[in-house]
Amino acid sequence: MGIIKVENIRVFAYHGCLKEETKIGSDYRVDLKVKANLLASAKTDELSDTVDYVLLNNIVKEEMQQASKLLETVAQRILKRIFKEDHLVKKATVSVSKLNPPMGGDVESVTIKMTERRKN
Repeated sequence: MGIIKVENIRVFAYHGCLKEETKIGSDYRVDLKVKANLLASAKTDELSDTVDYVLLNNIVKEEMQQASKLLETVAQRILKRIFKEDHLVKKATVSVSKLNPPMGGDVESVTIKMTERRKN
């Protein structure tokens, strides 16, 4: 087994429960960690034998563009697509952070983190 991380994916999106958030948008940070068997790719040196981190990045960017009220909903969509589109992933963790959230205080970010395992 091995771990692939894609960290600090920065996107601008329109998530939130407040009407203003869905109009003006916010900056977000997404971090991914996936667990997969990387032994084959270490031997073959072929992209087709590993988890493509470009694919992971694209999944995040695409799912972040679909507005949702809750970050949990966005994270769940990202996890679902990762397992659907890459059969090598056995476990995935996604963290979605809203930077400078409108909370009436000086808060750098709020983050939700969700983990799923492949169900076989």
